[in-house]
Amino acid sequence: MLGKSSAYGCLFSAISLAQLFATGSSACAQAAAPTAAELKVSGAVSTPLTSTVADLKALPRKTPTVVNPHEKKTEKYEGLALEEVLRKAGVPQDDALRAPAMATYVLPEAADGYRVVFSLAELDAGIADSEVIVADTMDGAPLGDKLGPFRLGAPHEKHPARWVRITQVHHRCAGRRSLSRFGCARQRLKHRI
Repeated sequence: MLGKSSAYGCLFSAISLAQLFATGSSACAQAAAPTAAELKVSGAVSTPLTSTVADLKALPRKTPTVVNPHEKKTEKYEGLALEEVLRKAGVPQDDALRAPAMATYVLPEAADGYRVVFSLAELDAGIADSEVIVADTMDGAPLGDKLGPFRLGAPHEKHPARWVRITQVHHRCAGRRSLSRFGCARQRLKHRI
């Protein structure tokens, strides 16, 4: 059985460097900046990951074409399914995505703290055709500083509110049932602002 601090680990397991150093000095924030672009996957995962652009380019790629409603132009992204990144981290998928695991969610987060939520089920190709991707290329070129180096994209959504420049992806648990098989202990949900 996990201790009390571990019990809340599922809900509050990863804090971004951007959040830690948001109130610190600029020298401290600069010292913590990574030398290469990294995408971190943490939380209720069996294998926490830190991946570079090169690591992600080695995985199976997807190339959705979408219309950018803000700039009213067609853009072709290249990247990999978020589902593949989660699989690599050991997040339950396919036949393992049953009962308690259906109450888990994924919380992609940007360096500035902007976060969006996806239920784990909506990212599983066996349940839905969401095709949410982690893009690293747009129109044949690497994403610039404004959009990248990694951009989460949900090409089938009508509004691009969950398109976000991401640095981290957290897998979390919801509900009160024990999810210890998925890295979560019995917990009491508390909302913090």
